[in-house]
Amino acid sequence: MKKLSEILQGLTYQSVNYRDVEVEKITFDSRAVEPGTLFVAQVGVHVDGHKFIGSAIEKGASVVLCQTLPEHQLSGVVYIQTADSSMALGIAASNFFGNPSQRLKLIGITGTNGKTTTVTLLQRMFRQLGYSVGLLSTVVNKIDEQEIPSTHTTPDAIELNSLLRQMADHGCEYCFMEVSSHAIVQQRIAGLHFVGGIFSNITHDHLDFHKTFADYIAAKKAFFDHLPATAFALTNIDDRNGMVMLQNTAASKHTYSLQSVADFNCRIVENTLQGLLLSIDGKEVWTRLVGRFNAYNLLAIYATARLCGISQNEALTVLSTLQAAEGRFEYVNGSGKMAIVDYAHTPDALKNVLQTINDIMSDDQRLIVVVGCGGDRDALKRPVMSKIAAEMCNTLILTSDNPRTEDPERILDDMEAGLNTAQKENALRITDRRQAIKTACTLAKNGDIILVAGKGHEKYQEVNGVRHHFDDKEELNNILNA
Repeated sequence: MKKLSEILQGLTYQSVNYRDVEVEKITFDSRAVEPGTLFVAQVGVHVDGHKFIGSAIEKGASVVLCQTLPEHQLSGVVYIQTADSSMALGIAASNFFGNPSQRLKLIGITGTNGKTTTVTLLQRMFRQLGYSVGLLSTVVNKIDEQEIPSTHTTPDAIELNSLLRQMADHGCEYCFMEVSSHAIVQQRIAGLHFVGGIFSNITHDHLDFHKTFADYIAAKKAFFDHLPATAFALTNIDDRNGMVMLQNTAASKHTYSLQSVADFNCRIVENTLQGLLLSIDGKEVWTRLVGRFNAYNLLAIYATARLCGISQNEALTVLSTLQAAEGRFEYVNGSGKMAIVDYAHTPDALKNVLQTINDIMSDDQRLIVVVGCGGDRDALKRPVMSKIAAEMCNTLILTSDNPRTEDPERILDDMEAGLNTAQKENALRITDRRQAIKTACTLAKNGDIILVAGKGHEKYQEVNGVRHHFDDKEELNNILNA
């Protein structure tokens, strides 16, 4: 319970019927309103919360925070009008939960690829170093080893601050958090206090939401623009937009690179299916992760640790023990065949994984790729991904991913459009994902490698708004080890 005056700290607003009432709960979902609730009317992508103000009041909302005042105001309700109710929700939620992000060291990472691996391994590293640590990721949220299911890359502002409050009350000193471009634009991180920000890379993705690549870049950059002077901003300068992220930040600026002179440097000494031998800032370290893309992730992890005051020896020692995050280049072996499950669902991520496999395959090994694209998402990447896959494997099987509300056949049509005549003739089109995986395993001979890409850690397949149990790793295990 909080006084309304405390919840509104830091907000610019006008009020109607203002009284400093006690607020029992804060929500943007009118269905969750109870007596004593502050209801926030957001202008969403699909739904305008202002339409539900009346319903919220009927259920007992005592305060309404909105951008546009309703035509008729009731005398028993306090109305707070602000220019941006989504931003206001973030600040209000932070205040309501006691500004938990100020009670721990919150470090966010944004970028197209590598976010989950980086935050997951940072959480594991700092746990090994003896710290109590929180994690906010696509795969799972954690308070030390307590797992809390994750539904979005970045939760909504209320859930986010509730989780941070639990972490702070638990005694967490750090929290590592994925920061999605959607969350930045939708102001879900408004009101949070970050001590550090990391930029991994940016490639074409989410253009169904951002519309243009320039808008997507601007969304990522906005995260760094709002970092305080007391924070650090760490960027990958091998990405062509890496330095763009630092242009207007007040935070201290730091860089990492595999190709250029930077504050933190890394060189790949060996790259095998068993792991990477890296030279980081002049010292060699063997790691269990595979591929050039993971060299970048590991360097970002090392650099973050150093910026947090961890010694070089401590950081490298723990780095050598870390294992891949779930669904990121995970192995499944059986019947003399090797399968790899990876979340790669963007052209760049798929290319990175395929390049890694090609670099370490022997001449007598063949690569069979099973890949699809999600429905209700950026359709422009579909032909690009199929083209990349066709050019970098021996056998391509196009299949369904999460079609959501789209027709799976239409998605596969879009993917086939990226193939030339010869590639179309050599590719298989199997809409049923289970059958596609089974076919790949049947086609593979001893020593061959199967890549099942796109879903990674996900344990479901979403069709027409319904999530059905489906786990790529489980399917491969059942087939290869039958």
